[in-house]
Amino acid sequence: MVRVPLSPEQLAAGQRLGALIRAARAGRDPETVARAAGISPETLRKIEVGRIPSPSFGTVVGLCTALDMPLAAAAEAWRDTTDRRMAI
Repeated sequence: MVRVPLSPEQLAAGQRLGALIRAARAGRDPETVARAAGISPETLRKIEVGRIPSPSFGTVVGLCTALDMPLAAAAEAWRDTTDRRMAI
């Protein structure tokens, strides 16, 4: 099965999400946060730098829980506010 490449907008959304997560982690040990979220520290690093621009919903929920961050904040970071078709 061939995966359709992500659009530039989706890649940008992943970078926004990664930046939000990195900021929310704010000096906390990445390994501790990753383990609390149920992911590997390497996966957390890839999300934070935008190398995984579309993490699974479960991963995002786990990160939000581990960081005491509202899921709505992650959704807003992902949402392309210039595209009203994606409005929540």
